[in-house]
Amino acid sequence: MEIKVCGMRDSENIQEVLKEVVPDWMGLIFYPKSPRFVAENFSTEISHLQVKKVGVFVNASNPTILEKIKRFDLSAVQLHGNESPEFVKELRALTSIEIWKVVSVKEKIDWKSLESYEQIVDRFLFDTATSDYGGSGRKFDWDVLETYPFKIGFLLSGGIDEDSVDEIRNVSNKYPLMLGVDLNSRFEIQAAEKDSKKLKEFKRRLMGQGPIN
Repeated sequence: MEIKVCGMRDSENIQEVLKEVVPDWMGLIFYPKSPRFVAENFSTEISHLQVKKVGVFVNASNPTILEKIKRFDLSAVQLHGNESPEFVKELRALTSIEIWKVVSVKEKIDWKSLESYEQIVDRFLFDTATSDYGGSGRKFDWDVLETYPFKIGFLLSGGIDEDSVDEIRNVSNKYPLMLGVDLNSRFEIQAAEKDSKKLKEFKRRLMGQGPIN
């Protein structure tokens, strides 16, 4: 079960989370309207960190995305807007790193509308629909994933907190293509600052490990 901690920014907080939690992925949000927006001046502190970094973009241009990939040494790009399959194909031709497509879920999912993405993205990420493009702290009805028709894996996001462990395990058992979880606002002290103790406890419980020393 992979763990992505998203909405990181402060170097000291990042170092603490990397040491205490050891996440598989760290998400950096490059959407200017987000309270977790990562400006260019953070690149010196963040780019060299030894963790796979995911850049989160909302309807950004390919030149902007490519510049962030280089500046922050990204391992993956997460497209959280209305990016078309044609846009993704263009980006795919310009970079070799992973491309993830976010699906914003309201009540249902139109699987047919996603068919064009299956061959051009590395994974989907399902999040609760919101006008702010994520970070709502709310869950969608995970049962809509019962009819997931694709062969690529996906991450689960939206309102996940320490009390979600049993539910996540059930979802994982039902859907073998679920690769992991995306954690953000429910583990925050304030915007872009994560509670490493809560994250560590969540991971311990999710992985079925013993008590923390």
